[in-house]
Amino acid sequence: MTRILSALAWPYANGPRHIGHVAGFGVPADVFSRYMRMAGHDVLMVSGTDEHGTPILIAADEAGVSPQELADKNHRLIAEDLVSLGLTYDLYTRTTTRNHHAVVQELFLGVYENGYFVEETTYGAVSPSTGRTLPDRYIEGTCPICGYDGARGDQCDNCGNQLDPADLIEPRSKINGETPRFVETQHFLLDLPALAEALGEWLDERERTGLWRPNVIRFSQNILKEIRPRAMTRDIDWGIAVPLDGWRENPTKKLYVWFDAVIGYLSASIEWARRLGDPDRWRLWWNDTGGERALSYYFMGKDNITFHSQIWPAELLGYAGKGAKGGRPRQYGELNLPTEVVSSEFLTQEGKKFSSSRGVVIYVRDLLSRYQPDAFRYFVAVAGPETQDSDFTFAEFVRRTNDELVAGWGNLVNRTASMIAKNFGEIPPAGELTDQDRAVLDLVERTFPAVGSLIERHRQRQAITEAMRAVGEVNRYLADTAPWKIKDDPERLGTVLHVAAQCVADLNLVLAPFLPFSANAVDRVLGGPGDVAPMPRLEEVEDLDGGAPYPIITGDYGDGAFPAWGRRAIVPGTPVAKPSPVFTKLDESVVDEELARLGAKA
Repeated sequence: MTRILSALAWPYANGPRHIGHVAGFGVPADVFSRYMRMAGHDVLMVSGTDEHGTPILIAADEAGVSPQELADKNHRLIAEDLVSLGLTYDLYTRTTTRNHHAVVQELFLGVYENGYFVEETTYGAVSPSTGRTLPDRYIEGTCPICGYDGARGDQCDNCGNQLDPADLIEPRSKINGETPRFVETQHFLLDLPALAEALGEWLDERERTGLWRPNVIRFSQNILKEIRPRAMTRDIDWGIAVPLDGWRENPTKKLYVWFDAVIGYLSASIEWARRLGDPDRWRLWWNDTGGERALSYYFMGKDNITFHSQIWPAELLGYAGKGAKGGRPRQYGELNLPTEVVSSEFLTQEGKKFSSSRGVVIYVRDLLSRYQPDAFRYFVAVAGPETQDSDFTFAEFVRRTNDELVAGWGNLVNRTASMIAKNFGEIPPAGELTDQDRAVLDLVERTFPAVGSLIERHRQRQAITEAMRAVGEVNRYLADTAPWKIKDDPERLGTVLHVAAQCVADLNLVLAPFLPFSANAVDRVLGGPGDVAPMPRLEEVEDLDGGAPYPIITGDYGDGAFPAWGRRAIVPGTPVAKPSPVFTKLDESVVDEELARLGAKA
């Protein structure tokens, strides 16, 4: 057994999630985590809503509410979206908890005391019309290094270099297009050059493992070439106070939202342990306790790579005193660096980049109000942005649902159960097996290690393709044996249907990480209780340190909650009734209806 930390990107609290968000971090991380639990590993899956920063202030002003009211509303909406997709968080929390504030301030003090924060006078961008500080990512312009028009104030996605807003050629505000005004201001900068050697050694070691996706490791190593100190405080009144005399009393100086957001992986783990009543249990995933080191996997879209392969590791190294200035950790001890940054590319919609303001958006809750969650999860697994940008179209969504889920897997489940119900009413025993019977059983059993190995290596598209290939082979077995033609040999009929039922039960477990809702439905079709894929729940809780109550996502995923990854023999005599279809076939008219709906939004 290995301890696995599944760390999912923190959705930003500016509104409900659209399908592009969850295709990059949510569904892939849940598939991985569900599989690893079934494989017998001890998984801790954490994240929460990222609620600080200037964009929240801007959105709150537009809505006529306070930042906290907006964060409260959107945190709940986002949590509801993620539960509706079946994402099995051990804890999904938020960054406005007092626990999170305390953990962030502890990390700041550790990095500060070790000398990896430098105080400097810098230039900050201010909106001339409002006087409010503009966040780096809300400023665009031409990159001074590669000439790309569309570079952001924190980095250029074209060449990968770190930038400051004042570096940009012809900078402009993304909010209203105005040219920002740059004013002198005092900030703490993370001394990345003093941590560059340690970061480089860590990335080189990650490259040697061969596990990281090539685009992620290349991008991460490239940003080290032009590394420089980076501001970790902001002129803003919404965020976490700087825990130093002369700073904490200043209502307009807060920690940078990206400094605090990545620490959320740690603070969520600590909150989870505290809620269990075992406040040090988080250390099993974060400290080297002398036994086997836990593995940690961070799931996100490609636009967040730099924060997880540079800023977050630098914070951890600085806290541990592992940079050029030395030092030693404080109360949390030396914390584990990421094992792998699992970054997906972008999902577009009908050939266009997602944009809520322009109506180019499909929200998770809207999609799931009309379609089955597993239909969307299947699309993400088989056609999502795993290693390159991909496009969600309703024509392809309908085709994949009807031709693969319904006609392939759904058809196999339905006709197997229908023939068993009609001829026996229960799972029949197997008589003497033929070579053909043994061949299909062996093929399906080999699917477990084949698919599991691919999921472990974050090759989910190949994994589900392998699983669906096995579905096709079992459908072919039924076509070749034609049990509906066996009239005078009940033992042979029972044997064929027993073999088919075993294959369906096996493939249901193989597909359960991808299709958890239908996995429970298929289990019920075969006479089971329908509990092979545990589900998360939304739970109202009190703040552990006296703050306001809030909803979390959690679940019961302990020993025995997930079935083991491997064949589980079916039991002859288990009642099987006439089934209802597990998957809903979509009418072709759906495509025109959805395109019209999108057109109306735009």
